[in-house]
Amino acid sequence: MSELQAVRGMHDVLPEELPYWRRLEEVFYVVSSRFGYEEIRTPIVEYAQLYVRSVGEASDIVHKEMYTFADRSGDQLALRPELTAGVVRALVQHGLLQRRSVWRLWYYGPAFRYERPQKGRYRQFHQYGAECFGSPYPESDVDVLLLAITILQQLGITGYEVQLNTLGSTEVRQRYRQALRDYFSSVRLHLSPDSQQRLERNPLRILDSKHPDDQPWIEQAPVVWDFLDAESRSHFEYVHAAIAEVGGTVVLNPRLVRGLDYYTHTVFEFVSPRLGAQNAFGGGGRYDKLVESFGGPSLPAVGFAFGVERLLLLMERPPQEAMVQIYVATTGAVQAAQQVVRLLRGAGYSAVADLQRRSLKTQLRDADRLGATLAVIVGDSEWQRGSVLLRHLRESAQWECALPDLLPHVRQALSR
Repeated sequence: MSELQAVRGMHDVLPEELPYWRRLEEVFYVVSSRFGYEEIRTPIVEYAQLYVRSVGEASDIVHKEMYTFADRSGDQLALRPELTAGVVRALVQHGLLQRRSVWRLWYYGPAFRYERPQKGRYRQFHQYGAECFGSPYPESDVDVLLLAITILQQLGITGYEVQLNTLGSTEVRQRYRQALRDYFSSVRLHLSPDSQQRLERNPLRILDSKHPDDQPWIEQAPVVWDFLDAESRSHFEYVHAAIAEVGGTVVLNPRLVRGLDYYTHTVFEFVSPRLGAQNAFGGGGRYDKLVESFGGPSLPAVGFAFGVERLLLLMERPPQEAMVQIYVATTGAVQAAQQVVRLLRGAGYSAVADLQRRSLKTQLRDADRLGATLAVIVGDSEWQRGSVLLRHLRESAQWECALPDLLPHVRQALSR
């Protein structure tokens, strides 16, 4: 271990990667606003009990993955492993639910889970997500799914599928959970050690196991669709038909349960074969009882989240424009060059000047490395005449320009 290396599973985002992050962030903002969702920002650190209450003490996130610590007052805190719980906490704490009957919110930021780092999955990762509070109807499920699909379209991500399932109402989920416990108890000795532990804590999570010992028994396990009441079935069929109608590639997956304990009714995941065995890059569902469990009113809700690092692996990456438009070089008139840089920046251009007093040849080589389109060369003799030299670095053209005419010449040269 070295203090000069990043912590395992936590990565720097270097300058050459940031244009793609900015592209994602722009799409998140524009599409969310188009759908009427407002941004909310919650703290990175919350009380650990918040996630025990929301995600579930038996979940892998709380049981294995959450970063927790005691502060100086002895309170047990946690780095947030997901963002939905903090959003619900903020709604209840600030009384927002008394202001209007429906809230559409989106968020973006880092989260933390202690798990084995792998391609696109880190211990510090980033999530974009959206939540719709206040509607029990399947139209809101469809709304958040369409928001997610629209974001993927804007990013040029194709070749994915939406895996869709339902856990039914709270009553249906409880009956199904008991049926799974009874079934898996009968084959307990054949299950993997993790699944044997999950059998006591949350038997639904066994369906999510990738262990080869579990697969034959998962395939024969009861299916939730056999336990649905009429209302749950109608809700699910509405969502399925609406997403299929807009052209989404929908695959019904009766084994899909998601990793958080608060889901009811619709659950879904976005998966791509381009990501390998760990092929999910987003997902969500309905959680009608979560707000009430936080001391708020009985309020239905539905939401989803994308793993941002996984989106970056899938999105189109067109060549990025150079950050520097104009390079101001000088053969000795250093103060004059700084005046020209300030003039260009004040006019809205991206401009830099040499800071090492190097030769003109070296400066122009630096301009080329930075991707600049135009060089403004400030020489002693030209400056005394009240002019500068302009060199178009893509066309190898050079001309002298009077200082009062510099900005029109720059505008024209950059428009070529």
